[in-house]
Amino acid sequence: MKKAKLVLTFLFGAVMIFAGVSHFLKPAMFFPFIPDYLPQAAINYLAGIAEIAVGVGVFIPRFRSLAALGILVMMLVFLPLHVIDVFKENPAIGSHQAAVVRLPIQFVLIAWAWFIYKK
Repeated sequence: MKKAKLVLTFLFGAVMIFAGVSHFLKPAMFFPFIPDYLPQAAINYLAGIAEIAVGVGVFIPRFRSLAALGILVMMLVFLPLHVIDVFKENPAIGSHQAAVVRLPIQFVLIAWAWFIYKK
């Protein structure tokens, strides 16, 4: 079980790094998720930096628990954005079908982060 958990931890770390880098390579993809009253570019790049940081953190044993907690918190913070997206006339993710499919994935990511974090 320890090896499987480590593999899942590293896989999630890689996913987070990839997602974080995507904030810099394709920032416009994330802007629709950010409320208009917030500075979209700043929020986008800060989210990218945070995702990269926690992704790298899970690869470092000393920071693994804290990074996993960071991922868990981040996934919980992003949850309302995905719930709101389901009910938007024009979902940020592209379509209502995609928004409905994406929402349960967020719960899987939350559970995955919890699994990594718990001792």
